[in-house]
Amino acid sequence: MKKLLTSIFLFSFCFSMSAQNSQKALVDYVDPFIGTTNFGTTNPGAITPNGLMSVVPFNVMGSSENTYDKDARWWSTPYEYTNNFFTGYSHVNLSGVGCPELGSLLLMPTTGELNVDYTQYGSKYKDEVATPGYYSNFLTKYNVKTEVTATPRTGLARFTFPKGQGNVLLNLGEGLTNESGAMVRRVNNQEYEGMKLLGTFCYNSQAVFPIYFVMRISKVPAETGYWKKQRPMTAEAEWDADQGKNKLYTKYGKEIAGDDIGVYFSFDTEENEQVEVQMGVSFVSIENARLNLETEQKDSHFDKIYQDARNLWEKNLARITVEGGTEDQRKIFYTSLYHLLIHPNILQDVNGEYPAMESDKILTTKGNRYTVFSLWDTYRNVHQLLTLVYPERQMEMVQTMLDMYREHGWLPKWELYGRETLTMEGDPSIPVIVDSWMKGLRDFDVDLAYEAMYKSATLPGNENLMRPDNDDYLSLGYVPLREKYDNSVSHALEYYIADYSLSKFAQALGKKEDAKMFYSRSLNYKHYYSKEFGTFRPKLPDGTFYTPFNPLQGADFEPNPGFHEGNSWNYTFYVPHDVYGLAKLMGGKTKFINKLQMVFDKGYYDPANEPDIAYPYLFSYFKGEEWRTSNEVHRLLKKYYTTKPDGIPGNDDTGTLSTWAIFNMIGFYPDCPGLPEYTLVSPVFDKVTIELSPKWYKENELIIEVNRNSPEDIYIDKVTLGGKQIKKYRITHDELVHGGHLIFDLKSTK
Repeated sequence: MKKLLTSIFLFSFCFSMSAQNSQKALVDYVDPFIGTTNFGTTNPGAITPNGLMSVVPFNVMGSSENTYDKDARWWSTPYEYTNNFFTGYSHVNLSGVGCPELGSLLLMPTTGELNVDYTQYGSKYKDEVATPGYYSNFLTKYNVKTEVTATPRTGLARFTFPKGQGNVLLNLGEGLTNESGAMVRRVNNQEYEGMKLLGTFCYNSQAVFPIYFVMRISKVPAETGYWKKQRPMTAEAEWDADQGKNKLYTKYGKEIAGDDIGVYFSFDTEENEQVEVQMGVSFVSIENARLNLETEQKDSHFDKIYQDARNLWEKNLARITVEGGTEDQRKIFYTSLYHLLIHPNILQDVNGEYPAMESDKILTTKGNRYTVFSLWDTYRNVHQLLTLVYPERQMEMVQTMLDMYREHGWLPKWELYGRETLTMEGDPSIPVIVDSWMKGLRDFDVDLAYEAMYKSATLPGNENLMRPDNDDYLSLGYVPLREKYDNSVSHALEYYIADYSLSKFAQALGKKEDAKMFYSRSLNYKHYYSKEFGTFRPKLPDGTFYTPFNPLQGADFEPNPGFHEGNSWNYTFYVPHDVYGLAKLMGGKTKFINKLQMVFDKGYYDPANEPDIAYPYLFSYFKGEEWRTSNEVHRLLKKYYTTKPDGIPGNDDTGTLSTWAIFNMIGFYPDCPGLPEYTLVSPVFDKVTIELSPKWYKENELIIEVNRNSPEDIYIDKVTLGGKQIKKYRITHDELVHGGHLIFDLKSTK
């Protein structure tokens, strides 16, 4: 009997292990090529979750055959799927942004005679492979296989060479940044150290910063040296044969500096010989770059580093598990979650040091210090998802934002590696911090947070970094059009939302008069409503409307008076804090619903433009019209989110568009920034399990289940939360997480 039980146990154990082994890992649902064309501006490079380092194939320069080339047009990403001319791997990159920056320290393997001109040494490639933490291709010009992986602060490349002369080049002159200038110094024949200047993001000429690096190569080179592009000469040209050309420095081993400089290594290789190149970086110092490298790649090799990165991604993705849906839907979901976890990324070195905000000081943090706060985008949904699923990370981001206030005197608007770029508009830190506090993430100095918010909301314009047009905003209740393309309406609409969030915060803190003042301000959006057009319209200082006016002007980045990157229809419904008031302004429920539906029916809705991405949820504020929310969301998901390289409708904006898909696929969306509420929408999957952090939530998990007869069942028939039926389409954050179990019964008819 004992033998039989043992046999049964062994059979059951082996069967269970076999089932686990055959189950697809979550990282294998991620396709990093999604969003790498159609201006999604994501990339397939190697990175760890929220890592400082990313190692990305650079294919946007040097060839007239490129569909998109940084030297021929405005271009903001190191990789474009339709291009096929590879000029190296860039280290430290941005994902899903609309302005060029970073994308430097270009590492390139070649074979044969040394050539340091990127227009000539670039190569076409094939056999691309990308998965979280790893990228590979094969350079057809050189018969070299390239592979890269990453740790949080370092990169590692592995090049498999054919027999003959092999070369490795480090190009410090090129990249995506609009800044120029670098310095490099030989430590020994296998190690170089240096820095490169970066910055000038989105036309901000003073927002510059250095990146420091240490590079090591595994093979002793037969020859190593520098190159530098020489300036063109006139009379002196007779004495310099290299004028206007790339000059090789073969007998000089001290440091070198310039705009277009580089390092080369040459060696003899055997067939299939592998050469590895390590790259450590820091935004503090060369010494810290070396410390990062020695700490994170100590006693490691390529395969282990890649496996560690893969395991880290699997652990992060496993915070949400989904069941049901199609294979493509799971790929879209987990790729979106992958994109969410790229930015904001850590800034501090392994010793905790980081560059202080807008300062030359170096400070030390005990936890994580984050950077790349694209807040005009991410305040709408990214930080809400982080709060729910990754609260420990969101808490550190809020603490980072307050540390930036301590260091600089202002909360961030669009911070980049310790510099304030002031890109886009509004006062977006306010709803992020308020939303976190309202949902129970309160491990920060609340009084300091309120002080920072009150400062930007009340200071005069000439003293106000966040609200430079605050004088008009406070005296008139709106921001008038004073210059033809000053984005005045866009500015004011963002201030209204920030002031609404601040009013809720003040109310919660017992500051009744402040709460009343800020709430009253938030309703001044009504100044912009034009009955003639039924839309928001720019207003002049004397109170009259701007004319001539076309509510459709502004599509495809066309310059547009009063509005930033969009037209009036993209902004007219962007009053999420007073939906009923807006409906009354428009003539009541029926006219509001008909006009909103018209925006979708006529194609005025822009899925890649943040101000209108919350439009579908406005239907659910009105009884009998809730079905339209699920109808539009499912239509938009199906049309714009796919597993193809163009499977994101536009700039991912550091994860914002991906987060839109995540929320909608699991069944709810935070449509009003700063307000701890969600609108329900029918989920894509049959079951979703969200792991909840025990530090922040009483429950261990949130389970969402769906009862449906077919995939066509997309309309909500009944909703049960915590075993009780609810008859509403909006729920609070507390209701959701404490309810524990959310069940949707769906039907096929509205």
